[in-house]
Amino acid sequence: MSKKGIILAGGSGTRLLPITAAVNKHLLPVYDKPMIYYSLSVLMLAGIRKFLMISTPRDQIKFQELLGDGGQLGISIDYAVQDAPNGIAESFLIGEKFVDEDPVSLILGDNIFFGVELGDRLRKIEIGGDAIIFSYKVKEPNRYGVVEFDNQGKVAALLEKPTNSASGLAVPGLYMYPGDVVDKAKQLSPSRRGELEITDLNNLYLNESRLKVLPLGRGYAWLDAGTDQALLDASNFVSAIENRQGLRFGCIEEISWQMGWIDTEQLRCLGQSLQSSEYGKYILWIAEQDK
Repeated sequence: MSKKGIILAGGSGTRLLPITAAVNKHLLPVYDKPMIYYSLSVLMLAGIRKFLMISTPRDQIKFQELLGDGGQLGISIDYAVQDAPNGIAESFLIGEKFVDEDPVSLILGDNIFFGVELGDRLRKIEIGGDAIIFSYKVKEPNRYGVVEFDNQGKVAALLEKPTNSASGLAVPGLYMYPGDVVDKAKQLSPSRRGELEITDLNNLYLNESRLKVLPLGRGYAWLDAGTDQALLDASNFVSAIENRQGLRFGCIEEISWQMGWIDTEQLRCLGQSLQSSEYGKYILWIAEQDK
């Protein structure tokens, strides 16, 4: 797994208008916490401690107010701006100095992942010289980038929102790349949508036989909270999981503590700053269990 992570929280959020007319969609609540917590938590579970948060010029200060420099969580967060929604792959051009020829993971800020031992699985992944993406079975593959396989089970093609898909396997918004990803991104030209497409970037690696696809099977859930219904579904999903178990997922303070990046007293202090909310009370409860 890489030691650096980019979180793309830009875009205009037009599918969520009028809600997003004044608020970045990644700051909207998914049940009990901001949407951005879920994508950040995935990379934290993967063992990543160094982050670049890419957002819009309007919203950068809001993310800084929410997360600061990450020091309170035992991580570091830098910030950068995407001036216009020019495509996911532009993240690597914006983050060229941050990447600095090191392996890097990219996650989209509106993607939510849940699964048994997800962090353990991500931490065991070795990037090496290959790009790594994931596949997930969906009912409506025409809404996503899709991966198709040949008769030998090898990746045959990556298609962007195809009308028909033989596999029905979407590519979720979590990607891992070797240190040459910036050079690869510089080779891209804007698509008909005027964007640098992540599918085109992945196809460059595929054409060099340097792309691996790892399946996310029945034990995992992937939600894209980019529409009204998807946002509601995501909130209902999180509510059901948390209220059934009495535990929370996407709790970045708890994850930092579990990873050993902060101690119990630091966890307690974080909980006290949020103690008026049920979220803060949960953090304090976790700290008390350590006794």
